[in-house]
Amino acid sequence: MTTLTPQKPVTPRTEGVVIPAPNRDRRTRRDEGREDGWRELVDAVREAGRYPTGAEAESVTRVVLSALGGHVVGDERVDLARALPEEAARVVASRIPATRPLTAAEFVDSLATRIEGATPATARWDAGSVLSVLSRLVGDALVTRILDQLPPGYALLFGRAELSPAQ
Repeated sequence: MTTLTPQKPVTPRTEGVVIPAPNRDRRTRRDEGREDGWRELVDAVREAGRYPTGAEAESVTRVVLSALGGHVVGDERVDLARALPEEAARVVASRIPATRPLTAAEFVDSLATRIEGATPATARWDAGSVLSVLSRLVGDALVTRILDQLPPGYALLFGRAELSPAQ
C-alpha cells in the first residue's frame, strides 16, 4: 500500500518576472490603418481640390460627406460607410436622413451655406473635389447604386458624365 504525504504547495517564483500592464489603448493595427485611410482621403481631396492646407481640405471633406450622408439611405448608406475609413464612415452615418431629396443644385447651395466663405460656385468645386475622390475610393458599382437613388444632376459632382436617354 502506498501512502501519500501532503506536499507543500509550490509558490511560483516572481523574481525577475515582468508582467506587462494591460493595454489601455484599445486601438489595433487595423484601427491605425483606418485612421491612416482618413488622412489619405483628406490628402487626396486636398490634391484634387488644390486646397492650400490640410485643415481646409479636412473641413470641406467633413461638410460634403455629412451632407451626402443625409441623402444616401438604405443598403447604399451601409455599404458606403463600410467602404470608407472609420472617421469618414462616422461622418456619413452621423447625419439624419433628409426628409426630402435635394436636387444637385439645391445640394450645392446647401453646402455653400455650411462652408465658411463659400459661394455656390466654390461649393460646387468643393463637392466635386470630395465626391470625385470618394468615387475612386468606393468604386463604380457602389457609386452607380448611390446615383440611382439621388435625383438627376449628381453624376457630375461624382466626376461622371450624366447621360440621358435619347428621345
